[in-house]
Amino acid sequence: MFRTDSLRSVVRGLVLVTALVASGCSWFGSRDTRNDPAPLVPLSSATSQGAIVWRAPVGVGTGFGFAPAVVGDSVYAAAANGVVTRVDLATGATVWTKTVAPKLQAGVGSDGETVVVVTPQGEVVALDAQGEEKWREQATSEVGVPPWVGKGVVIVRSGDYRIQAFNVENGDRIWNFQRPGPTLALRAPTRMTMVQNLVLVGMPGGRLLAVEPVIGAVVWEGIVAVPYGASDLDRVNDVVGIPIVQGDRLCAVAYQGRASCFNLEEGGVTLWTQNFSSVVGMGADSQKLYIPNSRDSIVALSIVDGEVVWRQDTLRNRKLNEPAVSMGVIVVGDLEGQVHLLSTENGEPLGRLPIGGGAMIAPAQETSQGVLVQAGDSSLAMIRVN
Repeated sequence: MFRTDSLRSVVRGLVLVTALVASGCSWFGSRDTRNDPAPLVPLSSATSQGAIVWRAPVGVGTGFGFAPAVVGDSVYAAAANGVVTRVDLATGATVWTKTVAPKLQAGVGSDGETVVVVTPQGEVVALDAQGEEKWREQATSEVGVPPWVGKGVVIVRSGDYRIQAFNVENGDRIWNFQRPGPTLALRAPTRMTMVQNLVLVGMPGGRLLAVEPVIGAVVWEGIVAVPYGASDLDRVNDVVGIPIVQGDRLCAVAYQGRASCFNLEEGGVTLWTQNFSSVVGMGADSQKLYIPNSRDSIVALSIVDGEVVWRQDTLRNRKLNEPAVSMGVIVVGDLEGQVHLLSTENGEPLGRLPIGGGAMIAPAQETSQGVLVQAGDSSLAMIRVN
């Protein structure tokens, strides 16, 4: 079994190496500026200005394990300081706020009746829709991915490469299984989702699992990317973001790997792959995938064959989050809390909104009311594209 403390150590080491590379520091001469964030350019010819419809406080602090859950007319969000909040999707009005632990590391998962978050120690905490605690149970190790809730179960992907399910009503463990994992894993935003009654789980090592949620059977397994390289660091190859479904196509992307699309009607048969590396995931419409690469250039790939349609470099090294697409506009946040609006047609910048709050790590999400973003200070904002 892979030890949890070993996982923490190697992940910390990976984050440290990444930080040193990103800083562009050099021990042998002048500073390398190739990794500096691209400066913001004036948008004098902006043709589409979005608007901030509402803002709502949540708590303090965020991280890679956090993403708001939108269910019906509500948004459930969490913050690193242990706060869980429910707000109205249309108005941003706070319905309730609860402090459930001194700190949280992952959340939120919800089906509209149960709201689930996880502490840094791997304690899974379930609340009802009114914010009252239902149960607490311990996962097998730390959790850095928002839980998935539905079909009477709460599914958690833990750091020891286990996927486990708890009874949504009382927290009893129903099933769990473990996949072999690499020595190093990336700490990056990842989410589970349901497609055709199967829960899709992205894994380290470039694997995408389709799991039947009630009994825990793996129905099919897709290879998004294959680890390759001489060192453990070279072979880090995690599926990131949330798998995207458009028609009969399921698409996903991995760090230091590939973007791939699969045929859902044929049990996950691979349709195409394209060499790619992303740390955040993708947005999509019926024609294209929009993916920030590891250098934060946004690349549009044809959903039909994976060919590059266009590439936008003006946001290079700005540490973009997972984008959303609304009304022909790509909405993506950056390290300074700026939200950028880009054309899906050619990547042209269309507008910019200063949300603030620091780096946006949580994914942008399209909703019935606009695009929801969570700022670096964990506050929420709803953006409507004109």
